Amino acid sequence: MKKCIILGSTGSIGTSSLDVIKSNSGHFRAVGLSAGSSVGKMCEQVLEFKPEAVSMSDSGAAYELRERVGHHTMVYEGIEGMIEMIRSLDADAVINGLVGSVGVLPTLTALEYDKDVLLANKETMVMAGRLVIEAAARFKKRIVPIDSEMSAIYQCLKGESSKTLKRLILTASGGPFVDYSAEKLKFVTVKQALNHPTWSMGVKNTIDSATMMNKGLEVIEARWLFNVPGTEIDVTIHRDSIAHSLVEFIDGSLIAQLSKPDMRLAIQYAMTDPERLQSPYGGIDFSSPFSLTFEPPDFDRFPCLALAYEALERGGTAPAALNGANERAVEAFVNGNITFMDIPETIRRVIENHRFIEEPNIDDLITTDLEAKRFTSVLVES
Repeated sequence: MKKCIILGSTGSIGTSSLDVIKSNSGHFRAVGLSAGSSVGKMCEQVLEFKPEAVSMSDSGAAYELRERVGHHTMVYEGIEGMIEMIRSLDADAVINGLVGSVGVLPTLTALEYDKDVLLANKETMVMAGRLVIEAAARFKKRIVPIDSEMSAIYQCLKGESSKTLKRLILTASGGPFVDYSAEKLKFVTVKQALNHPTWSMGVKNTIDSATMMNKGLEVIEARWLFNVPGTEIDVTIHRDSIAHSLVEFIDGSLIAQLSKPDMRLAIQYAMTDPERLQSPYGGIDFSSPFSLTFEPPDFDRFPCLALAYEALERGGTAPAALNGANERAVEAFVNGNITFMDIPETIRRVIENHRFIEEPNIDDLITTDLEAKRFTSVLVES
């Protein structure tokens, strides 16, 4: 029985993870859950999965939850409470389904306190990839990716020598605006941006997919997870979302991982790795025709992708500034304060003007994130 803590249990990754646990109750148990302020959903999860502890980032939500379930379950609150829950619980793995920079410290805490990390929070690796990889090595714990693209590469590299690797190829659906002209992109609405053609995700990740920042963040994530320089990581548009990423080797061979676009398959694989369990999630019906098409991304129409490559090349605090600015810019767009194409321009200005540190520690990175968000807010207001 593998015991898991699920961070962000009421979100897309969290609920999918609980689906996997429910379908494989003889193999997995959720001993800890965390959420933001969704008291109703958390109560339902507590009643069904009976975790030993839960954490709510909102103090008011934590108080209400204690009133409803506190006599059965320990309730922590705030980021400090989440960290303490990770430290205290006896668990094999932490599933990090948080969104944004808030996921960094829980990842580092899990590694330090003898827990593997099943990672969907790509911002962890964007902000602090070097530090996280060093921590995993120091504490002899594993980081297993949950994002479909990272999971695909992880699976394709199994049993292969790094000496034979030529490049990683991340697939992107292209989002809802892949065929929009540069002029038309100036006028897209929040409702249009949230209408993803193939995946069901949370608001922030869906907007990131529309701007293609999601793929840029994954380029940075892949650089650290697989120890591959950015010059050897490419992106291709694959609208069908069936091939979840590819690996090319020096002899010209390509290996791809294919499945239906269902996050539960990647989550289950991460939970069972290096074994596999039977699953209803990923099979493809070959009795009906389908095609696999690939096309290059347009860096001019989707400048967020280029910004991510530039931040990765610069290194230091640049990716943390990119991530912080993007989080706040996406929030401003969703709230109607800036336009869709203001997002990359705002991010660019923040990166160019942030206080750059070449070899940052964790405190430097957290400070960079906060300063980037503050400067983004100033730009939005002006």
